[in-house]
Amino acid sequence: MLLAATIPVFTVFSDRAGPWTMGAWYAIVCALAAALIRMERGFAQQEHALPAAPDRHHHCGTIGLAGLAFALPIALFPGAAMAGPGPHFAAMQVLLGVYVVALAMAVRAALAFAAIFGIGGAVGLLMAGGLEWGAGAAAAQLCIAGLAAAGAVILARLSASLNTARAGAREKEETLSLLLREFEHDRAEWLWQVDGTRRMRHVSPRFATALGIEAQAAEGLPLIEAIAGEGWKTGALPASLRDLAERLKRREAFSGTIVRVQVNGTARWWELSGTPICDEGGRFAGFRGVGSDVTERTENAQKVARLARYDQLTGLPNRMMLNENLRRAMTDAASPHGHCAFLSIDIDRFKTVNDTLGHAIGDALLVQVAQRLREMMGAGDMCGRMDGDEFGIVMTGDASAAAVQAMAAAIIERVSRPYDIDRHAVHIGLRIGSATYAGNAETGESLMRRADLALEWAKEAGGGVHLAYEPGMQAEADKRRALENALHQAVENAELDLQFQPVVDTESESIVGFEALLRWNSAAHGRIAPDVFIPIAERTGAIVPIGEWVLNRACEEAAKWPAHVRLAVNVSPEQLLHENFTRALSHALDNSGLSPARLELEVTESVFLRDGAAVQATFRRIEGLGCTIALDDFGTGYSSLGYLRTHRFSTIKIDRSFVQGATKNSAESVAILRAVVALADALDMTTTAEGVENDSELENIRRLGCTRIQGYLFGSPMDAREARALFGHGGEAGVR
Repeated sequence: MLLAATIPVFTVFSDRAGPWTMGAWYAIVCALAAALIRMERGFAQQEHALPAAPDRHHHCGTIGLAGLAFALPIALFPGAAMAGPGPHFAAMQVLLGVYVVALAMAVRAALAFAAIFGIGGAVGLLMAGGLEWGAGAAAAQLCIAGLAAAGAVILARLSASLNTARAGAREKEETLSLLLREFEHDRAEWLWQVDGTRRMRHVSPRFATALGIEAQAAEGLPLIEAIAGEGWKTGALPASLRDLAERLKRREAFSGTIVRVQVNGTARWWELSGTPICDEGGRFAGFRGVGSDVTERTENAQKVARLARYDQLTGLPNRMMLNENLRRAMTDAASPHGHCAFLSIDIDRFKTVNDTLGHAIGDALLVQVAQRLREMMGAGDMCGRMDGDEFGIVMTGDASAAAVQAMAAAIIERVSRPYDIDRHAVHIGLRIGSATYAGNAETGESLMRRADLALEWAKEAGGGVHLAYEPGMQAEADKRRALENALHQAVENAELDLQFQPVVDTESESIVGFEALLRWNSAAHGRIAPDVFIPIAERTGAIVPIGEWVLNRACEEAAKWPAHVRLAVNVSPEQLLHENFTRALSHALDNSGLSPARLELEVTESVFLRDGAAVQATFRRIEGLGCTIALDDFGTGYSSLGYLRTHRFSTIKIDRSFVQGATKNSAESVAILRAVVALADALDMTTTAEGVENDSELENIRRLGCTRIQGYLFGSPMDAREARALFGHGGEAGVR
């Protein structure tokens, strides 16, 4: 551009300056242009975008000299500039202005050229023309130079912004490429892409490995066909694959979609994410996305889901799955004539098997019970394990009352047959409760609760019993629940009381002790019999605080009796095995001042069905305090002479049924009484006959050798004041 600007300069100034001057001037301009060309070529070859500071200064100085070179003719020959051909002078100005603008990449050099050329030319014009016409020409010269400089600055800024944007885009592109390369090489995921016809393009090596084919062979294949396996030919595509095909067809973006694919005949699970892409014209060009093989994760999740719905011991459905199946059955049975039923099954004597033979035998028993139940299921029926030794059955199809009864009877007969487990003959019984759904507004849980309620009644009715739910059961259950709530408040509301029944010496008929008997007079329900509220208290855990109240109250009263009179207090197995029992016992003795030797705790044989080691440890702690232990109701339920061999008792209390049997000359009752008395004598134990109500029974008891007697013949239960009154002032008392 500099050399092009010399042409109008020669035209304007050659007449005034002469050929030698213009030749020298032209040589200088050519030398400067050559130097600038060398510099700029050197800059272009440098690795760094910005030349070193000395090079930049040198470049700027050279351009400044070029500006001075073009300002000199105007300054030295202003008259020629003013009087010469105007178009040629204007062409020179335009060419130099364009050159200045072209220097926008070196804006300091452009400003230096514009300043020197503009100021130098303006000074020459002003000196030659004065203020009349030189001032206007000088102003025009400065204006042209200023416009050129401004253009250079603006262009420099635009160029800088554009370069910054390009650099940012280039950096992002390089970063993305780097990330994609790292993604492909360092992670288990892979990139995939399909065109507008859903055929695979740009198949990466990792994606080809996932497909089980070479990348070149995969190029151009339809994606769904490549991953559908045999399902592509038969049309039997998994639902997840059909959903993927629909999303691709509708051009919808998707993320985290799990699809079941076939790779070389093997089922795999992939997780795919994809986004539609468009070409430069905005037209749909296919999909691009990422994927990964999540077979192991998916299969583990399926295993967890199975664990959540199946019992691990028996392999049967668990309560959750039974509930789900029951809800579906109830939905199907919602028609006017539809039925379904639920059977709740409990194994009788299972705890005894666990306690006597061990949990391994108990688990094996549950597995065999589950197998027998599974074999008895009809089409559409489902059996499962609810919890512990409880099982459940969902009956569908014919679930009429007769069909349920027949099913229950068959289950009881089949499942109750003896089991041979590890050379042990195991005998169990079953109890079943059932509830039938007949299209009424019930839920699966409510139907299960009704079956459980019927099962509770079946348990009370004995072994091998099936009971169907009846509305009266719910009413009775509500009544029991009300009693439970009231019983929990009985101590606080002062509704409990103790009565005392005398225990007398068989020969002298003098009082040797009292048995404390608990009574409950409820403000809401009136007087409740002990055989009603005691089982409720044991089942709900209320027996523990109630038992502590009985111990404290009975010991306080017994401390007021003569020193030779003993106190007997019944202790429930739940209370006896509670962790706080011996502490509560010690507290009752300390607070009352009663001698431990005067307190006898009565336990029933049912306590030996619990943890034997825990029972033994508790007995030792009781004896360590100085108290004695009596075995109550001996001869009923769970009798075993082994109890007398392994546990030390002070007294054996014989149930009144044997007393009555002996009076009626029952040889069996007489033999049992004689054996118990002989055994007690040999083991240095006393015997107490319960329920003696007349003289005939008294004579039989004396003849058989029982040590003590308790019954209405010598006194019915009485309150504390009446019991104390029996002793009078002498301390000795009889009751007849």
